[in-house]
Amino acid sequence: MTDAASPATQPRIPDAGSPDNGWQPGEASTHEDPLLDALVVLTRLHGAPFTAEALSAGLPLVDNRLTPSLLPRAAARAGLTARIVRKPLSGITPNLLPAILLLHDRRACILLEHLPDGGMRVRFPEAGESADDLTAEELAALYTGLVCFVRPRFRFEARSPKVNAVRSSHWFWGTVLENWRLYRDTLLAALVINLFALAIPMFSMTVYDRVVPNHAVETLWVLAIGAVLVLFFDFVLRTLRAYIVDTAGKRIDVQLSARIMERVLGLRMDARPASVGSFAANLRAFEGVRDFIASATVTTLIDLPFVVLFLIVMVWISPWLLLPPWSACLRCCSSPWCPRKRCMNSPKPPTGQAPSAMPPWWRAWSGSRRSRPSVPRA
Repeated sequence: MTDAASPATQPRIPDAGSPDNGWQPGEASTHEDPLLDALVVLTRLHGAPFTAEALSAGLPLVDNRLTPSLLPRAAARAGLTARIVRKPLSGITPNLLPAILLLHDRRACILLEHLPDGGMRVRFPEAGESADDLTAEELAALYTGLVCFVRPRFRFEARSPKVNAVRSSHWFWGTVLENWRLYRDTLLAALVINLFALAIPMFSMTVYDRVVPNHAVETLWVLAIGAVLVLFFDFVLRTLRAYIVDTAGKRIDVQLSARIMERVLGLRMDARPASVGSFAANLRAFEGVRDFIASATVTTLIDLPFVVLFLIVMVWISPWLLLPPWSACLRCCSSPWCPRKRCMNSPKPPTGQAPSAMPPWWRAWSGSRRSRPSVPRA
């Protein structure tokens, strides 16, 4: 029996490059997202804990991180409302706490309370459940001036008989009403544009009725300068209206796309449709609605009520001027009835026999084969 241990009994020392020698915690556990982590901590403080995966699933993250613009959408999934404002530390009142402070270098912390000595108690998401006490000067050196107030969403008590149920906004009209200010500006621009459209006819009537018979050249120059100014402002307003409609269409397109994709990505497996093709067709149908908002059809619908203004001006000039537009309107309205009447008066096939879609030569050849006598085999 020897004192030295045999090579078989000596412990094996792993190599430096061996996978057993290195830690592999996983990318999800080592990924740092301060704003998302701060929101997760706030959900725990408000008594409704949510995971980071549940809050960020389906959101268009930037560099796999939650941005301040996506914070309200992530907070809404936890039943919270979020608003980002620019406010100094001294302007944050205690009744709005806890709140998320945006720090330099894309960091974030949670302001818990104001201390009696003038300091502030904060919690960094990297520190877990512990809190740190900082002075106002130390926190001001890290603070960017942006604070996110996250509060629980107000909900009525379902068992209360005196409170009616709150109606949720429509997925389409609710998004359109959020941009009502843009459409208000579009209506004002359309009103002025249609008033400017009457300038050129009035200019022509004035020139032929007053200027040409009296040879008033000075009046002609004044009217021409006014007409040029009207055309210039008409061009500017039309450009602004097109820009406003395009901006509103882009906003609605982004919001509708985000809502639809959130619903699709958050769809439960037991609620998925049996046919993938029909589900994809339904999604393509939503694209038609979004294209309608961003198209020039909206501008046409905005200008349509001002037809009454032009008709009133034509009646003011002469009632007989209404005959051409009314004749055109009647012709356009009656044109779809002519093909419909022809289709109704066309001869119908006999009852029980559907019209064949095959060409005549194929039907004749098929009939000859059916009428040919069969030759018995030997």
